[in-house]
Amino acid sequence: MSKAVLKKGAKNYSGKYVAIRSFKNTEVLSSGSDPSKVLSIAKGKGAKDPVIFYVPKKGAVHIY
Repeated sequence: MSKAVLKKGAKNYSGKYVAIRSFKNTEVLSSGSDPSKVLSIAKGKGAKDPVIFYVPKKGAVHIY
């Protein structure tokens, strides 16, 4: 069974990169369209190794 990483407010981050402290502490530290800036802001907030991921826009098709 998978566990949701971003439980609340996912629609607020649609089409953006999001940085959280870790998979155990899912506090959102930063978000935006540039992943390097999102990472930099998260590290500036004291996250040693933050988790960065992309929240796709609703209805978008992604092929991996």
